[in-house]
Amino acid sequence: MASIKDVANIAGVAVGTVSRVINNSGAVKPNTRRKVEEAIQELNYIPNEVARNFKMQKSKMVALLLPSIWNPFFSELAYYIEDELDIEGFKLMLCNSGGKPEKELYYLDMIRQNKVAGIVGITYNDIENNIGDAIPIVSIDRHFNKKITCVTSDNYEGGRLALRELVKAGVRKPAFVGSVTSVFSETMNRKKGFIHEAQTLGVDYVIYEKPDPIVDDNAYFNEFLNKHGDVDGIFAITDMLAANYIERARRQGIRIPEDVKVIGYDGIQDHSYFHPILSTIRQPVEEMARMTIRLLYNKIEGIPLDKQVYRLPVKFRQGETT
Repeated sequence: MASIKDVANIAGVAVGTVSRVINNSGAVKPNTRRKVEEAIQELNYIPNEVARNFKMQKSKMVALLLPSIWNPFFSELAYYIEDELDIEGFKLMLCNSGGKPEKELYYLDMIRQNKVAGIVGITYNDIENNIGDAIPIVSIDRHFNKKITCVTSDNYEGGRLALRELVKAGVRKPAFVGSVTSVFSETMNRKKGFIHEAQTLGVDYVIYEKPDPIVDDNAYFNEFLNKHGDVDGIFAITDMLAANYIERARRQGIRIPEDVKVIGYDGIQDHSYFHPILSTIRQPVEEMARMTIRLLYNKIEGIPLDKQVYRLPVKFRQGETT
C-alpha cells in the first residue's frame, strides 16, 4: 500500500507539501499541486483519514452503538444512518454490543480515545454514569437523566393503535407480550398505550412480560401459552417477538389469524422471516435515522436544539395476521 512518502518521492516534493494538498491547507503552487495529484492518482494513494483527523483536531467519524446488527430493524436504521452521514462526507464506526453492558462500556471507552465527532446510541442497559457531554450524542428510544437529545417514534400512540386494530378485527381478549427494560426506554410506552386504550374501550386484556433481555425463548412462550391459552389477540412489543410467537403457536395447532390475531411493532414485516406477512405498527425508520444525524450535526456545530425529545408518528400496516 502506498504511503504519503511514496507520493512525495514521485512528485519530487516534501511530505509537508503533499499533506497541504490533501488537506487543502496552506499555499501550494498550481504546478506543484498538479504533480502531487498526479502522483496520488498513479499510486492510487488513499490518505489515512483517521490520522488526518487527529492532526487537524477535527474528526469526520460518527460512532453508532447498536444492541444487535442481526435485528432487521437495527440493520435498516444503520443503513439510513450511514447513508445520511455519507452525504456530508462522514464515516460510520459500527459498535455492535450484543446488548451486553460490559461491551457497551468497552466501546464507549474506545470511542472517547478515538476522537469521534459524535455518537448515536441505542442502549437498554444502565450505563448512565458512563455517558457524558464531552462528545455530542443523540440517543434513539432511550432517555437519560442528563440532557441528551432523544429521537423516537410515538410508542404510546402505537400501543393505542394496536389495541384498536385488534378490537376492530374481532378480538375480545387481547394480550400484550413484551419485555421490561431496567432503564427508561420509550419502548415501554407501547404497553402503556395498549393498556390505556383497552381500559378506555372496556376491553378485558392480559399483560405478559419478563425482564429484558429474554434469555430463554422456549421457556418464555411455553409459560405464556400454558397460562393464557384463552387470548385471541396478541400485540407484541417488537416484530421479532411477534414472529417468534407465531412460530411457537403453530406448533401447538393455533391458527394465525383464524384463532389468534397478531400485531407487531417496528414495520420489518417485508423481511423473509415473516410468513405470513405480519400486521404491524410501522416506525418511520428512514425519517428517524436521517433526523438523528441532522440533529447530531447541529450539536457538533454547537447549534442549540429547540427540544430534547423528537417523536415521529407511526401508522398501522395491515398484513395477513389480523
